[in-house]
This record gives sequence, structure tokens and C-alpha cells, in this order.
Amino acid sequence: MVVKRSIGEIIFDTFNVIFLAVCSFLFLYPMWYVLVSSFSDPYAIASGQVTFWPVDFSLSSYKLVFNDKDIWNAYGNTLIYVVVGTAINLVVTTLGAYPLSRRGLQGRGFIMAFIVFTMFFSGGLIPAYLNIRDLGLYDTRWAILLPGAISAFNLIVMRTFFQSIPDSLIESAKIDGAHDFRVLWTIVLPLSMPVIAVMTLFYAVGHWNSWFNAMIYLQDRSLFPLQLKLREILIQSSAQNMLTGTGIDEAQRISESLKYATIIIATVPILVIYPFLQRFFVKGVMIGAIKE
Repeated sequence: MVVKRSIGEIIFDTFNVIFLAVCSFLFLYPMWYVLVSSFSDPYAIASGQVTFWPVDFSLSSYKLVFNDKDIWNAYGNTLIYVVVGTAINLVVTTLGAYPLSRRGLQGRGFIMAFIVFTMFFSGGLIPAYLNIRDLGLYDTRWAILLPGAISAFNLIVMRTFFQSIPDSLIESAKIDGAHDFRVLWTIVLPLSMPVIAVMTLFYAVGHWNSWFNAMIYLQDRSLFPLQLKLREILIQSSAQNMLTGTGIDEAQRISESLKYATIIIATVPILVIYPFLQRFFVKGVMIGAIKE
């Protein structure tokens, strides 16, 4: 049976479609412009000819980026920070969330209140810097990996997800003689793949996009992550270092295209990985946020 729609419903749906189409365009166009500019001739970019499609297709910017050793070194550093940092994050967050999800833990309410407190109040940048320096972590990779080893928000999400696992499963395992680590490894974690995938995505994206801590705690340029190198190119115009042997005017034109190419190279890995984790994303966040 076909349900006849009123004029008001038709107008409402039409408005929604137009509104969402405009919003989608506004959200996607900046990224599309960066992409087409990275494949355009630098002179076309400088003269404002690039709008929706590449003009005078050129790979010169990508050749300059791929020939720059600092970019590859920064890329390698970022991969180290993402892989090692995410592994540390998952281990620490899991080991913190599981006991907090068990009702038998003494002082659980006080511990959770203390953790929530840290989401709103902190010592600030200067105490954090002094702490890192006095611990001997300054200008080392550990200055990037350890200070953000756990996120209070992610801990709460994972703890809430663990609480959704039936207590009967855990009690049955303990009756059979399993200790807490065995229960966590054989029962809780296999049932928690959605939230673990979400935590992996959150932490990995955070490490990939991180540059502020590296700027504060690192002086050795060989330890710089990709995003800090990208910041130098975008803000401090260090793209000129890649353009030796060119005239000043030509270098200024090419540097614009070079910035776009570097942005694309820094963004593509996350765009490639995200679709594989998307199916876990909504399920993990919804269960972890609603179930209490």
C-alpha cells in the first residue's frame, strides 16, 4: 500500500536533502581542493586557476616530497609512535578498565571520581614539562609515548563496555579455577573486539595527528614526527629547504603545491585504515556510551 505524503512532508524532506547536500559539499570541498592542487602545476595554483579539477597535471610536488629525506625520517618516526604508542595505550587502558568494571573492587567509586577529575583539571604545561625533564624523558621517544599512555575518556568507555559482559560468564570461569588475567584474556577480550577496535582507532589517530608534545619535548630533529614536519612546512615555510637551486619567485610558487602534496601524504594512511574499522566504530561507541 502506497502511503500518500502530505505537502509538508515533501517540503521537509526536500529541505533536508538540500541542506545535507550543501553541508557535504562544504565539508568535502576543502579536502578535494587540496587533492587537486597537489596534482596541479604550481603556476596554475599561484594564478588561482585551480577550482574543481587539476590544471596542467603535474607530479613535481610529490617528486620533491619523496626525494626529501627528512619527510621519510619523520614518516618512520610517526609509524613508530603510532604502533608502539597505540600498543601501550591499549594495554594500559585494558588493565585499568577491567578491574574498574568489577563491582567487587574496593574503592572503585573513589578511583573513578579521581579519574574523572583529571578530565577537567590538570597541572598545566609547565609542571608537565618539568616532570618530563626530571624523569629523564626529555628529547627521547618516551616523552611522546608515555605521558599520554592512557586517556580518561577512553578508559571510561572501555570500562562501561566491560560492564555489559554478563557476570555469569566471569563467575563460571572463576568457579572453574580461572584467575583474573585468564578471565580477561580468554573471555573478556574476545567479546570486546568492537570497543578494542574503537580504542585502536582513537589512539592511533591521536598519535598520527599529534605534534604539540613533540614540539615541546623534542629538540633532536631526527625524532620529529610527520605532523611536526608538516607544521614547519605550512607555518614556518621550511619548504624552501626542499627547493634548492630554484629562483625565489619559482620557489614561492612551488612551495604552495608542495604544502598540498605533503598534506595528502600525511592524511592518506588514516583515510585508508578508517573504512576497515568503521563497522566496529558505531557499535563500540554506542554500547560503551549507553550501557551502564
